Amino acid sequence: MRRLLVLGATGSIGRSTLDVAARHADKLIVHTLTAFRDADALFELCKRHRPVRAVLVDEAAASRLREAIEAEGLACEVLAGAQALVDVADDADCDLVMSAIVGAAGLLPTLAAVRRGKQVLIANKEPLVMAGALLMREAAASGACILPIDSEHNAIFQCLPPAYRCGDAPKGVRRLLLTASGGPFREWTREQIAAATPQQAVKHPNWSMGQKISVDSATLMNKGLELIEASVLYQMRDEQLDVVVHPESVIHSLVEYVDGSMLAQLGQPDMRVPIAHALAWPERWESGVGGLDLASLARFRFEPPDLERFPCLGLARAALRAGGNAPNLLNAANEVAVEAYLCGRIDFYNLSSMIEACLEAGMRFHAQAAADLESILAIDTWARRWCSDRLAAA
Repeated sequence: MRRLLVLGATGSIGRSTLDVAARHADKLIVHTLTAFRDADALFELCKRHRPVRAVLVDEAAASRLREAIEAEGLACEVLAGAQALVDVADDADCDLVMSAIVGAAGLLPTLAAVRRGKQVLIANKEPLVMAGALLMREAAASGACILPIDSEHNAIFQCLPPAYRCGDAPKGVRRLLLTASGGPFREWTREQIAAATPQQAVKHPNWSMGQKISVDSATLMNKGLELIEASVLYQMRDEQLDVVVHPESVIHSLVEYVDGSMLAQLGQPDMRVPIAHALAWPERWESGVGGLDLASLARFRFEPPDLERFPCLGLARAALRAGGNAPNLLNAANEVAVEAYLCGRIDFYNLSSMIEACLEAGMRFHAQAAADLESILAIDTWARRWCSDRLAAA
């Protein structure tokens, strides 16, 4: 029996993970669930899945959850604070960790789980973008097994040889192709996109996701972050990584081998598929998702991304090429810019202009690549403060 910790249990990935886990209660114990401040949602999950421990970062929310847990008579310890996330990720009680906290907040608990040598399922791409080299070094030292949950990176993993482990360069591979749906604005003109509201941006045509990742999909920054993530996970150079727009979201990514063969992973656009794959790996478990009716799909479309209408993808590619601190700066600036856009403080294309300006300023002040955690976090803080100051001055 594996003991499962879900970091970010109340989000879409967390809920999908628990859906799959509940189908395999003979193999998995839901041991610990965490969230930021949604005490009501976490309480409902605790009633349903009966974890040993629950964590809320927000202290007041944790107090409410503790009262509800006691009133219900559940045998569940409630912890509070950001450090508690790190503590439960480091705790030997759980050997399987789903890392699904959105944004940079997921870095420290993910790193703690990796350092402990656990099997870590990474759904939040930001830690790999911020500190990919550090995470991979720590995984190599501890023996941690990193499994990707992003549908694209999980698809690539499934198309690589069975003995492959993340952190190594796969032998015989010429190129990795990440597929992109194109987001809600794929067919919009630049003028229409410029006036797009946050409500329009979060309406993804194929996937059900949180607000931040939905905006990233609308700007194609999500695909840019995935390019950086792929370079970390699979140790591939920029010229070995490509993006192709595939509106149907059925082919989740492709691997091209040096002999001319191309392997693709297909499936419904449902995150329970990659989650079930990673939870069961190296076995296969039922996910709750049906197969594809290929005859009804009629056709697959592929097209190159338009960097003029979606400049964030080009910025991410530039950060990947620059290396060093550029991906960390990119990620921090993007998080601040997306939040500002969702709050109505900036327009759609101000997202990319803020990120570009932060990258230019940051690479002047932080030319020396950060290797240790303290320096990585300091650069993340610098970029967020720079963007906040720019917003305040606007």
